[in-house]
Amino acid sequence: MVSAVFHSPTEASEALKASPPAAPQAAKSMPAATPAPAPTPVQPKIPFDWAGLALKTLSPIAGLAILIGIWALLTMKEGGAFPTPLATWNSAVELFAHPFYQNGPNDQGIGWNILFSLKRVALGFGLAALVGIPMGFIIGRFTVVSNMLNPIISLLRPVSPLAWLPIGLLVFKSADPAAIWTIFICSIWPMIINTAVGVQRVPEDYLNVAKVLNLSEWKVVTKILFPSVLPYMLTGVRLSVGTAWLVIVAAEMLTGGVGIGFWVWDEWNNLNVQHIIIAIFVIGIVGLLLEQALVSIAKRFSFE
Repeated sequence: MVSAVFHSPTEASEALKASPPAAPQAAKSMPAATPAPAPTPVQPKIPFDWAGLALKTLSPIAGLAILIGIWALLTMKEGGAFPTPLATWNSAVELFAHPFYQNGPNDQGIGWNILFSLKRVALGFGLAALVGIPMGFIIGRFTVVSNMLNPIISLLRPVSPLAWLPIGLLVFKSADPAAIWTIFICSIWPMIINTAVGVQRVPEDYLNVAKVLNLSEWKVVTKILFPSVLPYMLTGVRLSVGTAWLVIVAAEMLTGGVGIGFWVWDEWNNLNVQHIIIAIFVIGIVGLLLEQALVSIAKRFSFE
């Protein structure tokens, strides 16, 4: 016999109020877990290229060693007119021990001679840059000017540097400005030609945009032409400084005074072949340093 107990609604509600509330779910009571950070990938360590460094360093040393070895073999015979590498080295050590001595206007150390030559190169090269670079912009920008000056440049550019020296002596009546004039006239052509070529290679679209925007000629030169022409211009400057350093040696041999070219000629008159060989190495090293300095500047301002 099944018995059932019936309660009234009031009793049921009171029973619910008296019973304790159910515990919340465990998932709701636990805070959300923070995801673990992803492991940082370990970059593989690139080994140092010792072989490349050795190849880059040892190759020039090997070339110099071969040159000195051939020089030593050719001067093995005693009593020869050409000095040996060892004798030249000993003479160089003695010479550079006092590079700035002064025993009169025509007897000065090799350091003074190099400085005087660099001073003349700086003056002539600087004047050539002040004239040649703006002229290159004008020639490249205006076709009429280009047609007028191109035949003159083609005619004068191949003239030997020493052919300009008598003109300088005739005009300036002095050896020092004549040498600076010779450097100027011989180093101006690479800057004119390279700058003009750079201007002519600027895309025509850039200039058309400048016309649409009604930009002034100064804005066109500074904002459009100059950034595009800069690599060409620096190439011309690098070629010009090499030409200037070549010219000054020949000019000083003929004009006299103080300078590395005069020093070489004076040592030849003294039959000091060792000092002539030292001067050849000094001229080469200074020219190399000038060129490398300009190459570094060109890389610094390159847009590539």
